[in-house]
This record gives sequence, structure tokens and C-alpha cells, in this order.
Amino acid sequence: MTRNRWRLLAGCALIALHQACEATVPIIIGETVDQAVATGSLLRLASWVGLLGLLFLLLTTAYRNGARQLMRALADESHALRLEVAAKVLTPGADVRTGDVLTISTTDADHASYLLDYVPRIIGALVATAVSAVGLCMISVRLGLVVLVGTPVVLIALQRAAPLITRRVADRQEVAGRASSVATDLVTGLRPLRGIGAQEAADARYRSVSRESLRATLLAARTQGGFQAASTTVSTLLACGIAILAGWFALTGRISAGELVTVIGLAAFLGEPFGTLSAAPSWIATARASADRIADVLAASSDPDISPDPPVLPTDGECLGVVVETDAAAFLRLYDDGSSDVLVAPHHPELFSGTIRENIVLSEMSSDLGGVLSASAADDVVEAHPDGLDHAIAERGSALSGGQRQRLALARALLAGPRLLVLHDPTTAVDAVTEHAIARGIRDLRHRPGSTLGTLIVTTSPALLAVTDRVVVLRHGEIVATGTHASLAAADPAYRAAVLR
Repeated sequence: MTRNRWRLLAGCALIALHQACEATVPIIIGETVDQAVATGSLLRLASWVGLLGLLFLLLTTAYRNGARQLMRALADESHALRLEVAAKVLTPGADVRTGDVLTISTTDADHASYLLDYVPRIIGALVATAVSAVGLCMISVRLGLVVLVGTPVVLIALQRAAPLITRRVADRQEVAGRASSVATDLVTGLRPLRGIGAQEAADARYRSVSRESLRATLLAARTQGGFQAASTTVSTLLACGIAILAGWFALTGRISAGELVTVIGLAAFLGEPFGTLSAAPSWIATARASADRIADVLAASSDPDISPDPPVLPTDGECLGVVVETDAAAFLRLYDDGSSDVLVAPHHPELFSGTIRENIVLSEMSSDLGGVLSASAADDVVEAHPDGLDHAIAERGSALSGGQRQRLALARALLAGPRLLVLHDPTTAVDAVTEHAIARGIRDLRHRPGSTLGTLIVTTSPALLAVTDRVVVLRHGEIVATGTHASLAAADPAYRAAVLR
């Protein structure tokens, strides 16, 4: 609310003006009946109808501009919350589950930002109720008191359900996040699960958390549905009570025909602000539950053991191997500074729809394409298709095998020729023979005599580590061992267990 205060203030003022005008409409109509229709004056009728037209023009303009301000604020805030959650998750060492990231950055960000819509609606409903109460008091103090006393009583009674709604909505989002995490883990590790015959156990695990998520969702829905039914019933009964009391006053001659029209119109109109005010506790409870989950992510502490700066860098012309025992993804983010001199090639390569050439060659200045294709073993992928480099690739390379996607992504990274190239397990999906060929190809391409290029390979592959000049072993961001692959494999049992297979 603070960072959207100007749009929020403008929206609240305009929505309040719209609701005040809406509440004034029945009053103007009642006056038209008494002052023009009852007297038979066409001049007065034209005057009151003209006033009513101006009122509708004002309320329509106020609502349109107010809604525009609020929708822009809501959209901007939802986007800002997503960016903040993403920034926190990308902080090295941040402990946030994948499924939670999905639900918090989508559903929770939307629910929390909806507060920018709820506040003006509540303020508008209060203004409408106040104007209606004043109009009713001008006709009958008793009618006005029914609104002024009944509305707060109803709101206080309904507010008692807000903590229960907050708790159940939070439970629903928590379990939904856990189900998303399990689903993400299963999809990511589907091939290994099939390989070890664990797909039935994984399926049972997902079914269990999915049922739990369903139960939490149904419980939250029942709670919100019951609250909505109760609030609608109470607000409708209150409006009906006003209309019935006004009818009795008209029959006994206490109010005129125009005043009866005004009271009936206000009673019908009050159903909207009463409904808004009675539903407000449920809205705010939902927004609060989502805001609490976002706050938990933003307040999560990062791993203090991970340095904000890269702990190791290759010297000029060096091919450096790094074995990371904990959180390799967080370690890689330390090198992704966005500069053109450093290129971080992730473990999961991304391809886009287009040709093989378009996925590899990123600029017309690229050279030595043949050498790059050979070094990355991507020449086999090109030669496997009659169209060669012009072969069309589907979105995300879905028609290619995992090894083919890895080799094309590696070729793209090698062809870019950055001063420092950071590779993360670039050969996990290829066979042992191809892996050795790629390891030698990277070495020969980037580290010819006199080369000043640096390559950092984060891996546990012995084929890749064997072609490096030096290997560094990291644990919690600290160097625990350094040496050549051969010397570490001979002298360090922990290193042998990590890399030799």
C-alpha cells in the first residue's frame, strides 16, 4: 500500500465518489416523484431528469478512472512481488522449495496484491452506507438508525470468522506448494526413477500429497463458501428489513410516495455495499494468508557459508575443474554477472524453435563453426539430419534426445568464445565415448598454446576433470582440497568416492 499510495489514494477517492453518487440516485428519483410527478410540472421533471443525467455522467467517469488507477497499481504490485520472490530465491543459499516458488510467485502474489482492490471497495461501501444512512435519516430517524447500528453489528459478528479463513487458506497454499514440489521432482527425475524401478513408490508419494492438497482445498472452499452464504443472508435480511419497515411507514402515512420510492431504492442499493462489507473479512483473510507466505520467503535467511564473490577463478589460459559438494546451482550463480566476458552455460540447456544453425550461431561474426561442432560432438547431430544445419528444431528441442540437446547447447557456448566460460555438467546425457571426445575437444579448442581464455567446469565427471589443469574441491563455499585430478584421485578417498565411477 505504501509504494502504491498515490494510485491507491486516487482510486479510493474516485471509487468513493462513484459510490456516493450511486447512493444519491434513489434520493434524486424520490425527489423527482414528489417534486415533479406528483405536481405534474414538466419543467421540474425536466430539471430533475437533467440532474439525474449529470449524476450518472459523474459516477460513470469516476468509476472508469478509479478502476484504471487501481488495476494499474494491482498489476504493477503483483509483478513487483514476483520479482522480489524470484530475487530472493536466486540469492545463493536461499532455502525455498520449487513448488513453493511456483505457488507463491503466482497465486499468492495475486492474492496479496488484490488488497489494492479490496481497500477502495471497502471504503466505497462505507461511503455508500453513510450516504444512504443520511438519506434515510432525512426521511425517518428510525430507518437511518437501522443502517447505522445494524451494519457495524453485522461486520463485527462476521469478523470473528476471519482467523479461521486465514488459517485454512494458508494451509491450502502450503499443501499445494508441497504437491507442486513433489510433482516437479518427479518430472525432473523421471528417467532415473524408471531406471531404478522406483516409479511406483514415487507415484504413491505424489498421490498421497495430492489427496492431502485436495482435502485442504475443499476445507478452505467450504469455509469460504459457508462464510459467503452467511454474509449474503445477513446483508439481504438487513436490506429487506429496511424495505419492510418503510412499507409500514408508507401505509400509516408517515412518509410520502416519493420517500417510499427513495427508501425502497436505497434498500435495494444497500445490498451491494452490505455484501461488500460482509465479504471483506474473507477477502482480507485470504490476502493476509498469501502475504504471510510471501513474507516468509522474503525473510528467509541465505546460507552464510556461501560467499557473495566467486571463490575460485581460472588463471589466463587455465582449464579449471571444480567439484562442489553442496549446492552447485548456488555456486554457479556467483559467476553469472551478466557481462559479455563471462558465459555461464547451465546444466539444463535451453533450445528454441528454429534451425540448428539459429540455435548455435548467435551472430554473423562467429567463426570456426566446424571446429566448434567437432569439439562439442555436435557434428554427429548435424550429420544425422539431411538438412544439416538447416534442420528445424521444435520448441525446447523436444524432438531431440537429451544428449543431442546438450551437445548443441555446448556448441553454442563454445562458439560465443567468452573470456571465461563456466560449464556445469555439460556431458551427463552422453555416452562415455562421446564424453571423452567432448572433454578433449573443449581442451583443444579453448586452450591451444598461447591462449588466454579461461574455462571453469563444475562437474564430477572424471573424463572432464582429467583434461583440466587443476581441480578445486569446495564444501559450503570453502576450498577443502586442490590439485590435479590424478593426484587427488590417488591421495583423497573422499574425492575418489565423489568422482570415480
